Amino acid sequence: MRRGIAATALVASFALAATACGGSDSGGKADGPVTITWWDTSNATNEAPTYKALIKDFEAANKNIKVKYVNVPFDQAQNKFDTAAGASGAPDVLRSDVGWTPAFAKKGYFLPLDGTEALADQAKFKPNLIEQAQYDGKTYGVPFVTDTLALVYNKQLFAKAGVEAPKTWDDLKTAAATIKAKTGVDGYWGSTAAYYAQPFLFGEGTDTVDASAKKITVNSAAAKKGYGTWLSLFSGKGLHKADTTADAYAHIQDAFVNGKVAAIVQGPWEITNFYKGSAFTDKSNLGITTVPAGSTGKAGAPTGGHNLSVYAGSDSAHQKAAEKFVGFMTSAKSQTQIALKNSTLPTRDDAYTAEVKADPGIAGYQTVLASAQPRVALPEYSSLLTPLDTELLKIASGKESLDKGLGNAETAIAKLVPDFSK
Repeated sequence: MRRGIAATALVASFALAATACGGSDSGGKADGPVTITWWDTSNATNEAPTYKALIKDFEAANKNIKVKYVNVPFDQAQNKFDTAAGASGAPDVLRSDVGWTPAFAKKGYFLPLDGTEALADQAKFKPNLIEQAQYDGKTYGVPFVTDTLALVYNKQLFAKAGVEAPKTWDDLKTAAATIKAKTGVDGYWGSTAAYYAQPFLFGEGTDTVDASAKKITVNSAAAKKGYGTWLSLFSGKGLHKADTTADAYAHIQDAFVNGKVAAIVQGPWEITNFYKGSAFTDKSNLGITTVPAGSTGKAGAPTGGHNLSVYAGSDSAHQKAAEKFVGFMTSAKSQTQIALKNSTLPTRDDAYTAEVKADPGIAGYQTVLASAQPRVALPEYSSLLTPLDTELLKIASGKESLDKGLGNAETAIAKLVPDFSK
C-alpha cells in the first residue's frame, strides 16, 4: 500500500483534478448544466463502450446533467483516486472495487448514500452485496457488478478423458492426471496471486485475518494446510508448473481459451474473452462450477465486484447529480443492458432476465454466487493481499519455504493492522 505522496505525484494529481473533476465544472454559468466526472475502471475495450452508450441515454433523459467519462486503468485507479481525493480534486463518481470502498469511506472520501436517490432501490440488491458497500453502519456505494471465482473447464476435454467436474482439490488432481493421459493436455493451471489462493483458505475454514477476534490467521495451522494444498497443485501429472513471470495471468488465460489446458480458476470478468478463444467458439463448451472444497468440505471463493460511489468533496449540486447518475446506472434496465452487452453479473435479482440467463457464462456464474464468501469488513483487507502476493510468488518459485513465506507475510500484515494479535 502506498504510504506517502511524492511531490511530483501531488502536482500530477492537481493537473488531473483540473481536467477531470466534475466538481469544478458547472457548464460555465450558475444555472447551466452540471457536469459530473465518472472514473470508470472497467476494461476499456470490452466493457467501456456499453457504459458510454448508457451515458448518452442518461444525458438524453437528464438535460441539466452532463457526464464526463474517464477510463482509468484498474491497477492505477486506487492510488490515483486516493491522491486526487486527498487534494480535494477527485471525480464525482468512482467505480470502486468492493475492497476499496470501506477504506475510502473510513478516510471520509465517499458520501453516505442511505436515503438518497442512488439507493432508492436498495431492497432490490442482493443483501450481501449491500453489506460489502457498508462501513460503520452506513452505505457508501451501490453495487454495480459482482463476481466471484469459479473452476472453469473445457467440457470437451473433460468428456474425452471421461472425468467429471471435481468436487474437491484431490478430485482435481486425479482428474488432471487422467486428462493428461487421455488427451495430452494439462488438466489444471493454477495462479500464484493471493486473490486466487483465497479459496484454499476458505476450504479450511479460515481467512487471512479474523476481524472479530482481531487476530492474524494467515500463518495458522489451517492456513498452512490450505496453502499447502495450493502449492501441491503446481507439480504432478497434468498439473502445470507455477508461472512466476509478470505475464502469468495472460499466459494462463490464453492457454485455457485456446484449449491448451483443461481447467483454471477464473472470474466472470473474462467471460467475453473466453468466447473469443478457439476452444469456446461454441459457448456451450464452457463449464463453470464451484471451486473445489478443502479438507473441511467447505467450498467457496471471495465475493468481488465494484460499487459506484460518490465523492464527498464535491459540492451539493454535483453530489445530487452524481446520485441520480448512480441510480440510473444501477437500475434494473441498465444492469440488464450491461449484462447482455458485457457478460458481467448483475447485482440485483430483477436484472437476471431470461435473456440475460441465456448466456451460459452468466448462468453458470450465477449458480456459484451462493457459495461466495463476503470479504472481511475491514478497511485494510484489500491491502493484506499485497505482502501475500510477494511471498506466495517466492514460495511457488521455490525461493522460500511455505513456513518462511507465511511467516514473512504475517510480519508484514501485522504492520498493516497493528492492533491485531498474531
